[in-house]
Amino acid sequence: MPSLSVVIVAYNHAAALPAVLDALRAELRDGDEAIVVDNASSDASADAAERHGARVLRNPANVGFSEAVAAGAEVARGELLVLLNPDAVPQPGFRAAIERPWGGPWTAWMGYVLHGATINTSGGVVHFSGLAWAGEAGQPVPERSAAREVGFLSGACLALPAATWRRLGGFAPGFFLYHEDVELSLRIRLAGGRIGVEPGARVDHDYDFAKGDGKWRMLERNRWATILRTYPTALLLALAPALLAIEAAIWAAAVAGGWAPAKARATADVLGALPRLARERRAVQATRAVSAGEFAAGLTAELSSPYLGAAARSGLVRRALAAYWALVRRALG
Repeated sequence: MPSLSVVIVAYNHAAALPAVLDALRAELRDGDEAIVVDNASSDASADAAERHGARVLRNPANVGFSEAVAAGAEVARGELLVLLNPDAVPQPGFRAAIERPWGGPWTAWMGYVLHGATINTSGGVVHFSGLAWAGEAGQPVPERSAAREVGFLSGACLALPAATWRRLGGFAPGFFLYHEDVELSLRIRLAGGRIGVEPGARVDHDYDFAKGDGKWRMLERNRWATILRTYPTALLLALAPALLAIEAAIWAAAVAGGWAPAKARATADVLGALPRLARERRAVQATRAVSAGEFAAGLTAELSSPYLGAAARSGLVRRALAAYWALVRRALG
């Protein structure tokens, strides 16, 4: 079975790391390792990680989640790379379960991410607009759950062979934080890979849905970067009217919610990055091994996230999106 490298990115997580690393140390075997990449924390996170047995990389500045993971993955010695949040505590049996899909049909997979007695995510959901959210968030944890394919993998507990990570080039550049796991998941599917959840590999995630201008800006910037990088041309053309209509709706929500300046900055970010995104798109699309219709099969028209507000729960909106998506899917074959 494969050796394991667990990469954890920390930024002011000194209080959370001991529980995570102690639980992880009880699971790891000879030849495994825990790597903590510290993004210039001000609370001695790196020192706490060292005291609890981790191999520590100290960044001189906060370079964001994506770049810090890349640094950890670069020095990882294990055959199986596992990304773990610094506040996601592995549960007993985690090590044996997270390696279970090794050699199976999945290119990459995730563990079952819990929040106490409820689900944090059992596998991500990706709307055709690029909006993405945690599947089954807030629902009770079932006694039994089967492994299955998912829309995207959560970076809170994501696993893939280290060789695959390097072949794919890891997370996309320029994301800093948020949506990088969605983009990687869609890129895997575009290249003909499969992604899934292994429910036996459980972590308890101390999760809080934080808001703020910085988060809204990065979510919107990275959503568009994901669409432009990964969506096949035929899908982009078919979705263009809906994407424009949804963009107007998001602008209205931003104005009503007081985060229009963040949305404006996100739009400026995307427009300024278009030449770079065009180059990246050509490289990503060159890896495509599935049809636009097959790629679209992993997306949805449903708006099931509890965080999307009243408009997403409107029966009229849901029926309109479902009808439009059915037409797109039919046109794409």
